[in-house]
Amino acid sequence: MIKNHILNKISLGKKIWCILLDPDKLPIEKFDYLFSLINKSSCDYILVGGSLINNFIFNNYIKKIKAISKKPIIIFPGNNQQISQHADGLFLLSLISGRNPDLLIGQHVKAAFKLKASNLEILPCGYLLIEGDSLTSAIYMSESLPIPKNKSDIAAATALAGELLGLQFIYLDKGSGSKSTVQNQMIKTVKKNIEIPLIVGGGINDRKDLENVWKAGADIAVIGTSIEKNLNNVLLFDKIYQ
Repeated sequence: MIKNHILNKISLGKKIWCILLDPDKLPIEKFDYLFSLINKSSCDYILVGGSLINNFIFNNYIKKIKAISKKPIIIFPGNNQQISQHADGLFLLSLISGRNPDLLIGQHVKAAFKLKASNLEILPCGYLLIEGDSLTSAIYMSESLPIPKNKSDIAAATALAGELLGLQFIYLDKGSGSKSTVQNQMIKTVKKNIEIPLIVGGGINDRKDLENVWKAGADIAVIGTSIEKNLNNVLLFDKIYQ
């Protein structure tokens, strides 16, 4: 069980890091070399998803990963079509930072029966978009305003509301390609106010960034763009974890 594994690691004071793969940005042709690095690394999970994925290739993409990966695969869906039986779990994301009803509950209704019939471990997750230095794909595609980067109290109240509603994870995201991470103060404030695992992604571009988000209170760090740009960065992030 993915959730139990995460909770057990957190209870032991251990941190978790994941690699996010976007099928639109990382072609299958690079998998052999990439997974020769990932499989030897301390990376805990592979996340797969994105905002603009051609849904017809999504299942085949995850099927290929499943065939060569030693790490569990969690879907990080951009819409209700990004579902595959070849994955191990799925973050059921509710965009609680915005007020777009389609991403709060609409997409979930469309996928509900399919998810119920699947073998995927469903991981309900409150997803919060945080203001960055530029307009990200996630913000544009969600058609919603992000939480201002200096409004830690709003982020904390939103995360707490998500926890009280029964969500099992909180994800703070600056978006793919962000030049900087979620501010330490916001991570600290959110972590102080919730008891469920806190995930932070976006803008984790080097070892220092990874250290910072963990020290600020993130239980799980998600790294995508940095590894897309240079596959050897798997080794860079792995060193700090050991």
